[in-house]
Amino acid sequence: MSARTKLAFFQTGLILLCAIGAWQISDSISSEEDSGSFSVTDSNERTHYFDDAPSRIAIANTYAASVMKMLGIDMGVVVGVSGDFHDEELWPELSNRDLVQQSAHSEIDFEALLDTRPDVYVVFATNGMVDTNSIREKLEPIGIKVLGLDFYKYDSLRAEIGVMASIFNKQSEAMEIFSEFDAIEKLIGDRLAHLDAEERPNVVMEHHASLTRDPVVLTGTSQWTDIIEMAGGINVFEDLPGHTTHVDMEAILDANPDVLMFDGMVFDIGFNSFDENGECDTHFDFIQSRPGFDKMAAVEDDRMVIMSSEFAGPMMIHGLPSLAKIFHPDLFEDIDSDSYILDYFQDYQGVEVAGKFVCYSAGS
Repeated sequence: MSARTKLAFFQTGLILLCAIGAWQISDSISSEEDSGSFSVTDSNERTHYFDDAPSRIAIANTYAASVMKMLGIDMGVVVGVSGDFHDEELWPELSNRDLVQQSAHSEIDFEALLDTRPDVYVVFATNGMVDTNSIREKLEPIGIKVLGLDFYKYDSLRAEIGVMASIFNKQSEAMEIFSEFDAIEKLIGDRLAHLDAEERPNVVMEHHASLTRDPVVLTGTSQWTDIIEMAGGINVFEDLPGHTTHVDMEAILDANPDVLMFDGMVFDIGFNSFDENGECDTHFDFIQSRPGFDKMAAVEDDRMVIMSSEFAGPMMIHGLPSLAKIFHPDLFEDIDSDSYILDYFQDYQGVEVAGKFVCYSAGS
C-alpha cells in the first residue's frame, strides 16, 4: 500500500471519528434538552426542560425584564441585555450589563452573546422584526435555550407570566398579580356591561409607521384590539388581515372614527420621557392637515390620543382604566386612572413614576 493510500485512509478515518464525535455531542445536548425535573412551553409552542432555575440568562426586550421584576426574580441572573436597557433609573441592575445587541429588533452580536455564557436567551416569540427560528437554529445546537415570550399580547400575557413564574418558582407571586388583573378588569367590565354597540366609540389605531408613509393601522390580531374592546371601544379595522396593514386615507375617512389613537413608540413619551420638543402637538397638527381629516368626527371633537409603548406591554391591564376613561369619560369620571400607572411602577418596578404616558389633543 502506497504512502498516499495510507494517508487517504487515515484522513477518511479522522473525518469519520470527528463526525461521530459531533453527532454524540449533538445527541447529548438534544437528550439534555428533552429531559429535566420540570418543563415549560413558550409562545412558539416549544417545550423547554429544566432541572433548576437558570442562573445565567440574556434578555433582548424590556417587557421580559419587567415581568421578572413583577415576579420578584433576582435580576442578578441576567448576564446580557440589549441597548433598550439604557435608563439607569428604571434599570439600575441592567443598564451596565454586557450588551449583546443594540435593541430587541436589531441583529444579535453572537460573539458578545456567547461571551456572557447564558443558559437561556429570552426573545420575542411572534414579533415580525425578530427571526426567532433563525436564532434557535444558531443557539440551541450549542446548548442555549431560546425562550420565545412576547408579553405584549393580552390573550397570552397571563400564560407567558406563568411560564416565567414556573421557571423561577414564583407561582404564588403570579397568582397575586393575576388577582390584581382580575380586580382591574372587573372594575372596567362592570361599568361597561350595559353599553349598547352604538355607545361604544369607533376607534382607528395607527401604527408609528404612519409617520413616514401612508397610514398603517393595527388590526384585530394586534396587541391593541383586545384592550380597545375591553375599554369599551371598537377597532374599525379589526377584520383586516395581518398584525398591521396599509390603508388608504379614504378608508379612514369612510370609517369616520370617534377616536383616533396612535402608537407612541417613536415619540418621546413614557417613563422618564416628557415630550419636551412638543412632538405630540406637531403630530396632531399633521393629522389635521391630511386632506378631508378636518371634517372627521375624531378631529372635530378633538379626540386624538397618543399612547406610550408601556401600554402595549405588561402594564397593559394597569393602563386599561386610562383608555376606558378616554373612551367613556362620564362613566369613569371618579376613577383616578393615573394612580394605576403609579402603582404599577411603584409596586412592580420599584421606582417612582415619572414621565408623560399619554398625549391628548385639546378635547380628549
